[in-house]
Amino acid sequence: MRKSREHLLRMYHDPGYWFADVGICFINRGAPNDVSCVRGDQILRLDPYYIEVASEKGTTPIPYHRLIRICYHGEVVWDRGKQGKSGSSSP
Repeated sequence: MRKSREHLLRMYHDPGYWFADVGICFINRGAPNDVSCVRGDQILRLDPYYIEVASEKGTTPIPYHRLIRICYHGEVVWDRGKQGKSGSSSP
């Protein structure tokens, strides 16, 4: 079972994926339902401990433990509640 960071790194480096088509939802207290989502083209960096996201305020670090879902072309490929068992891991 892959961790969220492993999925993101694979989709970032694998030429079979278009990273702009990745969607990531994460816990964001104060947002509607305490969840926010970003597209792959908003991700500036995949750090070992967090992702850096471009935002209106500049750059925002999002720790991996706050990620709840990763989608590709709208299909869930990783879900924290299912611990990586849902969806497919290939493009």
